[in-house]
Amino acid sequence: MALNGADLAAIRPSPRQLAWQQLEFYGFIHFGINTMTDREWGLGHEDPALFDPAALDADQWVRALKSAGMRAVILTAKHHDGFCLWPSRQTKHSVAFSPWRDGHGDVVREVSDAAARHGLKFGVYLSPWDRTEASYGSGEAYDDFYVAQLTELLTNYGEIFCVWLDGANGEGPNGKRQVYDWDRYYAVVRELQPSAVISVCGPDVRWCGNEAGHTRADEWSVVGRALQSAERTAEYSQQVDDGEFAKVVRSDEDDLGSREALAGAGGDLVWYPAEVNTSIRPGWFHHPAENGSVRPVEELFGIYQHSVGGNAAFLLNVPPARDGLIHPIDVATLDGLGRRIDDFRSRCSGLDLAEETEIEAVVLGEDISQGQRVEHVIVEGRTDGRWIHLAEANSVGYQRILTFPAVRVDRVRLTVTKARDEPVWATTSIVRTGALQ
Repeated sequence: MALNGADLAAIRPSPRQLAWQQLEFYGFIHFGINTMTDREWGLGHEDPALFDPAALDADQWVRALKSAGMRAVILTAKHHDGFCLWPSRQTKHSVAFSPWRDGHGDVVREVSDAAARHGLKFGVYLSPWDRTEASYGSGEAYDDFYVAQLTELLTNYGEIFCVWLDGANGEGPNGKRQVYDWDRYYAVVRELQPSAVISVCGPDVRWCGNEAGHTRADEWSVVGRALQSAERTAEYSQQVDDGEFAKVVRSDEDDLGSREALAGAGGDLVWYPAEVNTSIRPGWFHHPAENGSVRPVEELFGIYQHSVGGNAAFLLNVPPARDGLIHPIDVATLDGLGRRIDDFRSRCSGLDLAEETEIEAVVLGEDISQGQRVEHVIVEGRTDGRWIHLAEANSVGYQRILTFPAVRVDRVRLTVTKARDEPVWATTSIVRTGALQ
């Protein structure tokens, strides 16, 4: 079917989606019983006595994330093993039955308070899959249990910017299977935290489709409504704890939002922007054997450029160690990443050049409160009196960083060759040479 450009441009973000996109870069904290047992997926029913991170310092965690330029933090309040990092009234499988803080501790409280002290937004991850809870797989009884835990998290810890719902599920055909009442979960979030986005298995923020940090060449925010299906996301998510999933990149869904791709959606379209999530280490939880495998600053900066600079948000996981502290190697890497990002941003300026300047990138951004409009843009620079091609892109959206070999120019021009409606620019900047070195 033919799609009208103005109709596509009329699909726009909700206020919560717009506020989320403006965060750009934020952190994931995977921490819990798996940290103590050196596992990625816990088996359930682990002894709470194993949880005793004697040096836990939530301020150290938040300072480390902030040093990298992150503006928010999401904590794994409960992973698949079912162990709760807060004293949930719904289970005995929690910090309240551990020796940590003599059974009076609350990791969720400590992280939410630390985030507030340092000016970061706070979000929670509550795994729908629970390998300890006896009611899992029973239908409504488990939904009651899950909603009760969700309610605790959304009413006792201040403002929540994100509820992150994982699609991973390792129960096989002979295991328990819970048919989640997603609509009921969403309704609870909307009622208790109306400003919070619901991510991944949710209607507000779309999983990019891999955990490797890979981004599409063109990321679109207007996509077919079918992509909002939580069951579809779960189907594409991790099924087995084999250490391989984080490396997998699918290539069969490279185009989700061009007019050609949208033509098959039958006109049922939504604003559903992408998040790129990956870990600073091979695993999501801290493993001492991976202390030498922390990703280098340049690799992380490349992911930042292609995610935040590719009309997506960047969610980077940083797992604290068994003692309750982020390892010094990770801390140093985050600080280096923050300096790298600051250096890049400090070299940005408007397109109007007062004199010939050597540049190697442009930063473009649409006012997405008016929708995503640009479908193809060409960037040219004038050197020695002639115009040369520097870069081009299809999708722009919230922000697009386009890089090219360094060149001296005295003018830069943009030509939009295809658009859904009149472009409304929020950002048009050049980046002087040196920002990417």
